[in-house]
Amino acid sequence: MAPLTSDEVQRYKRHLVLREVGAPGQQKLKAARVLVIGAGGLGSPVVTYLAAAGVGTIGIIDDDHVSIDNLQRQIAHRTEDAGRLKVESARDTILRINPLINVEIYPQRIDAANAIDIISRYDIVADGSDNFATRYLVSDACYFAKRSLAYAALGSFDGYISLFKPHETDEQGNPYPTLRCVFPEPPPAGLVANCEEVGVLGPVAGVVGTLQATEVVKEILGLGQSLAGRLLIYDALATRFEVVSIAWDPDNPLSGRSPTITDLCAAQAGANPACAAE
Repeated sequence: MAPLTSDEVQRYKRHLVLREVGAPGQQKLKAARVLVIGAGGLGSPVVTYLAAAGVGTIGIIDDDHVSIDNLQRQIAHRTEDAGRLKVESARDTILRINPLINVEIYPQRIDAANAIDIISRYDIVADGSDNFATRYLVSDACYFAKRSLAYAALGSFDGYISLFKPHETDEQGNPYPTLRCVFPEPPPAGLVANCEEVGVLGPVAGVVGTLQATEVVKEILGLGQSLAGRLLIYDALATRFEVVSIAWDPDNPLSGRSPTITDLCAAQAGANPACAAE
């Protein structure tokens, strides 16, 4: 790993004095490549804290534009960024925070045609998407690419965070779970309202995104107990955190003993134009 420069030593000295991090840990962060899906309510705090922590290369994929009515939670963007591509606005923001990192942007949607190629370029993925189709696509792609996934989802006043790494095994020798072990299939379209329809309290996105970024940093550094095999639930109204255990489901369609989903197009059949054309 590349040694730290004098500028990096100065910038990260609060990490360097942490016994659990130190120079070796900061070098791991510098060498790490993290892909963030979405630059919205979750992606904003994720990219901000990863950049500040010194993650060497951050990829951001999002095809959306900055909108004024989203700025109450999308803190990577400013009022004057309205109308700009979110990936460009987020890139400029985090480079102002830390010009010593690299940022790679993808102003496009992630889909079955490009997901594995893009995800395979990175060490770990943080999913900040806001719809079930993308969450399942990203989870499935990370499974096929053998990449760990820091997962998070928002409700109006609550949030959910986990770490999916089914390419590794737990203490009992079983694979860690995937999203499909918890929910084998996404709910029918229209059954669950999204944030645009029901709203979300802005700071809740900040709390959940910050926890998600923490899981990414912990995974890079190999610190503490990760959320692999566990789901963290945050209830903002009750000011309460709860952790529930989740296990590998041997009957799940992706990573079970007899999988029926063998590629991304099989998982996205009927939902992705690129697959329909194949």
